[in-house]
Amino acid sequence: MASSVFVATMPLRASKGPPHLLMSAAYSLNFWDLQHFMVFIKHHSSSSHVLVYDFQPKDPEDIYVALEVLSGRAVPGILLVRKLKTLPRSKCWLVGYSKGNAVEIATQFNTKWDTSLRVGLNDCRHYTNGLVEQLTGEEDVLNRLKNNHS
Repeated sequence: MASSVFVATMPLRASKGPPHLLMSAAYSLNFWDLQHFMVFIKHHSSSSHVLVYDFQPKDPEDIYVALEVLSGRAVPGILLVRKLKTLPRSKCWLVGYSKGNAVEIATQFNTKWDTSLRVGLNDCRHYTNGLVEQLTGEEDVLNRLKNNHS
């Protein structure tokens, strides 16, 4: 049975203090390019949890990592897969349904993903677009969401 595929966004993580406040404000003001994107998979046969697939820097709150990212350099990234009890209540959109076993497709996708994170070339947006395309067949889902929800 197909699974529902969602895209959600949250504030970019930053070190405490002014950087964190800036990222929270950017999220609140809906600055699309200053948000972090993730893919959620909800199995229809199991309503007890959703899986979250995420690509981010290994240490997103390290100021030195932030400086490397801002300078355009690559930083070590990490692929995260987590279980949650529910979907986010806001800034979460149903984008389609999986073409097959969503967990198998996502697991295979992750084995091939380059974890060298570089903003603008290989970041959470590219990961989200790529995983959604593998799961549903839709290309460039973030562009569609941006045009419909900004």
